[in-house]
Amino acid sequence: MPQFKANVRDFQFLLHEYLNLSQYAHVDGFADASEELMTPILEAAAQMCEEVLFPLNQKGDVVGLKYENPAGLPGRVIMPDGFKEAYKLYVDSGWPSFTCATEYGGQNLPDVLNMPLMEMVCSANLSFGLTPGLSHGAYNAINLHASDALKNKFLPKMVSGHWSGVMCLTEPQAGTDLGLIRTKAEPMPDGSYAISGTKIFISSGEHELTENIIHLVLARLPDAPAGTKGISLFIVPKIMVGDDGRLGEHNKLTCAGIEHKMGLAASPTCQMQYDGAIGWLVGEPNKGMKAMFTMMNAARLYVGVQGLGIGEVAYQNALAYAKERLQSRALTGAKEPTKPADPIIVHPDVRRMLLTMRAFTEGARALALEMALKIDLAHRHPDASVREEADDFVQLLTPVVKSYLTDGGFETANLAVQIFGGYGFIKEYGVEQYVRDVRVTMIYEGTNGIQALDLVGRKLPQAAGKYLRSFFHPIDGFIAKHKDNPLMAEFIKPLAKNMEYLQQATMWLAGAGMKNPDDAAGVAVEYQKMFALVALAYSWARQAEIALGKLQGGTDREFYEAKLSTARFFMQKILPQTTSLLQAITAGSKSMMQAVL
Repeated sequence: MPQFKANVRDFQFLLHEYLNLSQYAHVDGFADASEELMTPILEAAAQMCEEVLFPLNQKGDVVGLKYENPAGLPGRVIMPDGFKEAYKLYVDSGWPSFTCATEYGGQNLPDVLNMPLMEMVCSANLSFGLTPGLSHGAYNAINLHASDALKNKFLPKMVSGHWSGVMCLTEPQAGTDLGLIRTKAEPMPDGSYAISGTKIFISSGEHELTENIIHLVLARLPDAPAGTKGISLFIVPKIMVGDDGRLGEHNKLTCAGIEHKMGLAASPTCQMQYDGAIGWLVGEPNKGMKAMFTMMNAARLYVGVQGLGIGEVAYQNALAYAKERLQSRALTGAKEPTKPADPIIVHPDVRRMLLTMRAFTEGARALALEMALKIDLAHRHPDASVREEADDFVQLLTPVVKSYLTDGGFETANLAVQIFGGYGFIKEYGVEQYVRDVRVTMIYEGTNGIQALDLVGRKLPQAAGKYLRSFFHPIDGFIAKHKDNPLMAEFIKPLAKNMEYLQQATMWLAGAGMKNPDDAAGVAVEYQKMFALVALAYSWARQAEIALGKLQGGTDREFYEAKLSTARFFMQKILPQTTSLLQAITAGSKSMMQAVL
């Protein structure tokens, strides 16, 4: 049976030492982000995830969902036993309101404090976690773009968690290319719209966890221009809501079926049919993509955290198994002479896999939390220049974080299966589920290849490289600060060298992309991974700096020594991948574009 224990200690380290949240006490919402307050919150979240959500994970995977479609009634989805009760506990504990605005019943805490909760939930039960995660994204889009009347009507119940939210983009003929959507929105005399069309792959589009589901639907007005410039966004509730806030009749929408998927068996992925369903315009006509990207950018960080969460629980199980499984003797002599064989953790290749997993999870966690902090600063900081710089960082790093954390989550889950050997292929041991569940994170919210094109085609050239400066300049300053520190040399030298490689690749892309767009697009994935590796190298160098200082004080030595050993492994064994990536990038696209297929 698998196991899970939330890594509260690492969250504490990253929030209060690495990010030093106390320095932002003057920023809206951060005054309560003290270690004294956050530790019991982290511990309460960990208890819920370990004791309530995690025990349901394998059960949900085995039992799955039940779809019912009685004649004359809308389709309904029956969740596995225990999910409805777990969601009620989640709501009653106040977790949905954690970072939402106080005027709608929220607690106004910064989003950086929500990331540990989201990661724990994803580690414990990713199928469960999709519903509250999507609801929070829908809340953000409505809060930033809808009218006050719509916000007052829908947000209080969404903030409390009694209503959930979903985004409805994809159609059978329109996936990545949303300009192809056909769903129509006909204006009605009362100012509402009649929405008609089909949406597919709608996560949590129908379920029994909440009394209402608020659909954010992309659709076209009758006079809309072609392509993405003619897309508008609409709120379409499953159950109509009266002016007094009471629920009325079922809207004209139905779940026409659910997908039978490779993984996430307890998360309903729905086919939704809108037959003149009543909706209300969010924002301006034909400006739906702007509002939807508000939701999608936050969702892309959340999807990255899904990959990270699966990576963490996969690592924990692989580590525990490697310490227990006895096979063969260590090459340097028996380590457990009283036993018939040594535990497999003594073998170099097993240690390589485990350290690869730990270097990913702890480095990715630092990057995800920093992204969440920058999102907070971009929206909450009183200084406009700080808000702008933070937003530049978020825009640049969003595709990197989404792609690298989901790629890494899948790789880490695969490594867990490899460490378990034959038992990893058996359902009883649980790790094969992590491979199946995490695989879709590399696809939805924009495939990782699309993320790479976004980075290379949109983010790099933005305002003559303005976004890049938000990333390059802090690293250059950190390198300059520590270049003469002998204790930091083993971390600073590889960071500096690989920053040069990344800058070379960036300059090559800038020149090659102007001459031949295929050259930039053809190497975008390699460039995106190179960018992520340098970002993690910077993170690991900063974590090493803190660990070295703490070890001089002699407190919690095991934790900080583990940080240093993992940082060394990353610098020596993972970061050098940039050399081959640089070679692949500068080779261009000729070999692939001229190949006969």
